[in-house]
Amino acid sequence: MPFLELDTSLPAGRLPPSLAQELCTAAAAILDKPAERVNVTVRSGLPMVLAGSDEPCAQLLVSSIGVVGSAEQNQRHSARFFDFLAAHLNLLPERIVIRFYPLEPWQIGKNRTVMTFL
Repeated sequence: MPFLELDTSLPAGRLPPSLAQELCTAAAAILDKPAERVNVTVRSGLPMVLAGSDEPCAQLLVSSIGVVGSAEQNQRHSARFFDFLAAHLNLLPERIVIRFYPLEPWQIGKNRTVMTFL
């Protein structure tokens, strides 16, 4: 069950209207998970500073069970997420940062229990 949180300083009007859905679809393909399990949040117009500059930027947080737990996995994912974000946000890769967090099944609640028991 991947969770993606995209924060950007870009105003909402500069984002594609279907960005959240397109990021969901892309994440499902990149992480090899069903789109029905992917959760996406997009927050725009945030005051942000990246590498000391307040030029337009974005930060993506990707957390999931089992698919973001190694450097090799995240190196592959990173390239594909950077390509997606650079194209959809019209930002240079230098203005994007991605953080990967592995999750354990007991850290995600669903249907009144945790994923461990589903």
